[in-house]
Order: sequence, then structure tokens, then C-alpha cells
Amino acid sequence: MKNRTEKFTTEDLPLNCPPVEPSMEYDNAKAAVDQIKKIYAANTQFLRDSFVAATGGSAAKERYRACYPQLTIITTSHSRVDSRLAFGYVGGPGIYSTTITEPELFSFYLKTQIGLLLKNHGGTVSVSTSDTPIPLHFALNEDSHLSGSLDDMLKRPLRDVFDVPDLSSIDDKIVNSKLEIDTEESTPLAPFTAQRIDYSLHRLSHYTATKPRYFQNYVLFTNYQFYIDEFIKYAKEAVQDETSGYGSFVEPGNYITKTDGSITGEPASRAPQMPAYHLTRPDKSGITMVNIGVGPSNAKTITDHVAVLRPHTWLMLGHCAGLRNSQELGDYVLAHAYVREDHVLDEDLPVWVPIPALAEVQVAMEQAVADVTGYSGYDLKQVMRTGTVATIDNRNWELRDQRGPVQRLSQSRAIALDMESATIAANGFRFRVPYGTLLCVSDKPLHGELKLPGMATDFYTNQVAQHLKIGIKALEALRDMPSEKLHSRKLRSFFETAFQ
Repeated sequence: MKNRTEKFTTEDLPLNCPPVEPSMEYDNAKAAVDQIKKIYAANTQFLRDSFVAATGGSAAKERYRACYPQLTIITTSHSRVDSRLAFGYVGGPGIYSTTITEPELFSFYLKTQIGLLLKNHGGTVSVSTSDTPIPLHFALNEDSHLSGSLDDMLKRPLRDVFDVPDLSSIDDKIVNSKLEIDTEESTPLAPFTAQRIDYSLHRLSHYTATKPRYFQNYVLFTNYQFYIDEFIKYAKEAVQDETSGYGSFVEPGNYITKTDGSITGEPASRAPQMPAYHLTRPDKSGITMVNIGVGPSNAKTITDHVAVLRPHTWLMLGHCAGLRNSQELGDYVLAHAYVREDHVLDEDLPVWVPIPALAEVQVAMEQAVADVTGYSGYDLKQVMRTGTVATIDNRNWELRDQRGPVQRLSQSRAIALDMESATIAANGFRFRVPYGTLLCVSDKPLHGELKLPGMATDFYTNQVAQHLKIGIKALEALRDMPSEKLHSRKLRSFFETAFQ
């Protein structure tokens, strides 16, 4: 993809760039990733060093630019690969490429994806330096911050001296299947560009008060702090258990408890908007839990950013309004369809697009409910109902004329209503991340059982621990599943990137 930043280059400053590594061919994934790391490390270090030089006190006399590494594969054959595959191959002859950022963070992911390409197509991949500049903001160390006084230090606007984020490279045209391919350019090899990933990595740190490196491949989202409190208790016990396989527990502020009981870091000085907690494993097969708060806007925001980490599953655990008289407070709802009245994804994923239930996730969650509650078979219906969940953007929907919303909910056969689940599922569908929803009925507004303080206290005491245990058990079952089975073809469109 051509970079639009070029036309904004300041003409009166000579351009200073690091030496460009020659394009190299590799038939080995590890060697290719090592070269990507080399280019990225050299180019980001160049920008950091240049920043120090440019802010040394005198007016900047040069413009500095370094670019992302690029991975490319060229195929000339129409030969068909294994039709059971959901990813790891390109669709036909052509040039396929992607820019890459933070290769240390994505090392295992890159080795896996490149290895599949080489296995399925043979030949080689090439590693080179792209023509997409690395914005200075994304090259600085994680704990660095650009202050508003930089223009004064540089004696001219920052963007005159360094590249800044370019919105033409930070969008979701690829995952939204809206990218118009120029026949003279390469086809995307991955679902996100390097700048799009960098943008989300920085947003994750801001919203969750934890570094992206601590996020795990199995994610729980919740809309209540009670679940977080129970997860903290569970995680600290798991870390102390030598047989659990978990290596550390990370809390906001990057406050880390390790298996030997040692603690590093400090708790976050202020509560972030969406605090994240990470029960980690060395291979990132641990569990991350995020309190997204209330509402579809938060649900979209966090999943927009977590998606760039390419997790294997995310699940929504939270409370909902039960819509059927046969339901009791504390009953579970396993969503198999969604009514989408959240509206935050209407431009990215039209409401006429169905959001299918994923069999692998549904089975894992239903079995987890059975294992934890002790019910099975037909008896499981006593504590869990499978059906449609309606997600809305108005928390006080009960205050409207009841004839409109109640009629729509009845026509859709909805059994529960909340403000986040459909958004999280729809974004999972959009980003090709396996998703699922298991809610717990906390009130029944259509039947006069409102969520009142006394009722809520009893409910939280009795149900939250069990609900969380079910979610964790479901993720552990999915963790044992081969990734090629979990990342099924159901989430792939007509024209897909080779990278999962």
C-alpha cells in the first residue's frame, strides 16, 4: 500500500534515514522473524536516538524517518491447498505483503503464520524494509510520553521533523472487507497494518493500565467489578499452586505477583477506564479478564484493540435481564443468537449480517455449566436456557412505552437483555476471533423483579463465584483444542488474509 505521508514531507529539511537492509529470502520461519526483529530494532532505535538529538536544544536541522519491516510472499500457482484450512494460505497467484510491528511481542504468532505459508505453498518469503514510516509516537519506549512543549524544543512543529500517525494507515478496511485492491499493488497478507496495530497497543495500555505483553490468548470480559474481585481471588490462589501451570498474576499498574510470592511494580495510582487482569502462562495460554463497565461503546472500544493481539477466544460473562417468567434470578443464559440494537457497529458490520453461534465455543460453555452445577442432560434446563440475547444502547429502556420494546423482544424470541454481549460477539465475528456469551439473570423487569440492593447482595454472594468458575473452565477446555479447529472457516469471508 502506498503511503500518503510522503506528500507531507517538509521540503526545507534534508531527510535522514537509517541504512536500508537489503531484501532477503527465507525458507525458514524463525530466520525470517529474526530478520524482521533486526530491521525493527534498528529502525526504532534510530528514531529514539534521533529524537534525543533533535531535542538537544538547537533548532532541528534534519527530518528523520525510519520505516516498518515488511513481509512478502509471491505465488504463481492456482494449486488448491487443504480445503479444511481456515487460514495459513493465500487464495491464488499474486504478491501478498504486510508491514510488521513489535516482532518480539508477536514472535510466536509470526513464526506460526509464516510457517504455515511455507508449509502450504513451499518456496520462500522475503523480508525487507517497507515504505511505511514508523511514527515517532510508536517508536519510543513504552513508558515514554510526548509532551505538548515539544514544538518549542524542536523550534518547529513535531510533524516537520518526525512522522506522526497517519489515519490512512489506521483503519479497518481489511477486516471490514472494504479494501479496494489495486492490481499494481500487493494484496494484504495480514488483517491489520503495522500502524493500526501500534495504535491499538497504545490504546490498550491507556484503557487497561497494563502493558500489551501481559495479555493472554483467552479473554473474559465482564460488566461488573464483582467478577473481577472473584477473579483476583482465584488468580492469586492459582499462582501459588505449582500444578496450575500459571506463572504470574498481573494487575493494573503492571503490579505482578509471581509463583514464588515475590511482587514487582506498584498498583495503578488511579483506576483505569477498563482495568485488565492477567493470569499468565509463558506461552500466553493463560487468561485475561477485563472489566469493560457498562455499555456497547466500551464493549466495542476494548475489542477493537484486543483484536490486534489475535487471541484465540473471548467470552462475555455478565449480568442480564431475564425476559421469561420461567427464569429465576441466578439462572444462566447461553446466547446462540443476538438482536443487535447497540448501534455502535452499524457502519462496520450492518445489522443484517447474522452473528452465528460457534459450535466449539457453545459446547465448551454448556459442558462447563454442567460440570460446575452438577446438572446434565435434560436437567440442565433447570438452571440454563439457550436462546437469543438482545443488546441495546439504552440502559433505561424500561422507562419507555412498553408496547414497542416488548413486542420486538417477543418477536425475536429473546430470552435475555443486556448492553454489551451482541457488541462483543459481533466484533469477534468481524475480527475473526472466536466468541461466546454466558450471562446470569440478575433481574426480571418485565415481571416486577427489579435489581434492588438487598436482592443484589444475595445474588452476588451466591452466583458470581460459580459463574466465573464456569467461564474459566470453558476457556481451559478451549485451550486444549487445536487452534485450527477453534479458528473455524465460519469466520472467514470470500477474500481473506492468510494470517489468522
